[in-house]
Amino acid sequence: MTQPFTYQVSPMRVVFGVGTVAQLADELDRLGINRALVLASRRQQAELGDLADLTGGRVAGLFDGAVVHTPVAVTEHAMEIVRELKPDGVVAIGAGAATGLSKAIALRTDLPQLIVPTSYAGSEMTPVLGETVDGVKTTQSSPKILPETVIYDVNLTISMPAKFSAISGLNAIAHAAEALYARDGNPITWLMAEEAIAKLASSLPNVIARPRDLEARADALYGAWLSAVCLGTVGMALHHKLCHTVGALFDLPHAETHAVLLPHTIAYNTPAAREAIGRAANALGAASAADGLFDLSARLGAPRSLAEIGMPEDGIAKAAALATKNPYWNPRPIEESGIRDLLKRAWSGARPQAG
Repeated sequence: MTQPFTYQVSPMRVVFGVGTVAQLADELDRLGINRALVLASRRQQAELGDLADLTGGRVAGLFDGAVVHTPVAVTEHAMEIVRELKPDGVVAIGAGAATGLSKAIALRTDLPQLIVPTSYAGSEMTPVLGETVDGVKTTQSSPKILPETVIYDVNLTISMPAKFSAISGLNAIAHAAEALYARDGNPITWLMAEEAIAKLASSLPNVIARPRDLEARADALYGAWLSAVCLGTVGMALHHKLCHTVGALFDLPHAETHAVLLPHTIAYNTPAAREAIGRAANALGAASAADGLFDLSARLGAPRSLAEIGMPEDGIAKAAALATKNPYWNPRPIEESGIRDLLKRAWSGARPQAG
């Protein structure tokens, strides 16, 4: 029997395809943006060429200082430029750092946002912002945070190095996998999550083998978009809480942290959400979702231990205590001893183990 549920669709325009960045000026017109603050790294600026031409002359200024985990200090710097230039919108081109900064600016100004992702991060589809102060990352949700338009251009993901493509793709799978058991899930989200996991799991090995394969890149970006829709529709649970905690506490790279922790957080929750996590296993073509994810990471050459991405061993106890201090909703109770054991296995790179 179908369980009762609530399903709410976020109001957002998505343009997906190959070469779609050429529609940037038209999409700015739709939003009524004439003087945009463009957030893009120097590498992105070099790859895209003349941003003034690409936007139809709608650039009020550029900012290239976005930083992972969205430190408030960086946002305050960007806000000085906003107050000086008085733009009427924000265009973010890049990975999760650029998107995070755009959302932080929008929260403070309510300026419309147009996001052009170049990775599989997924933040562009959510009304959630995570900001970091003194090594502590906190999240909040607001309609102001949700971007108005997202342009997905498969061509812009081709320059993403193969290894980072794999790690970013695993980050996307984390959004879909957790959506299968998170609070506010519903049948539509579950269908999208399963499709996302299946598409990413099948396309990422091809992206690694043939980085310029447009078909593989398109499938991966499509899977990442579905994962992002899931992330923006349901609540977050243990996986995202733990990633936010250790990532901010030890300044770890965002996507790598998701990639390492995902098999372990799935293993932790499997006893309490067997049916939901079984859907992830089916999408992966594996008997166990946790093992399937761990093996996929190995196949993609992604990092599989927190140690190799910079977390100190003596930080395990502190991270476990902090992660359980104000826990997110989770199907299995979040207990400090269990999280400490999870982190020990993730730190060493051991195979995940269901509790």
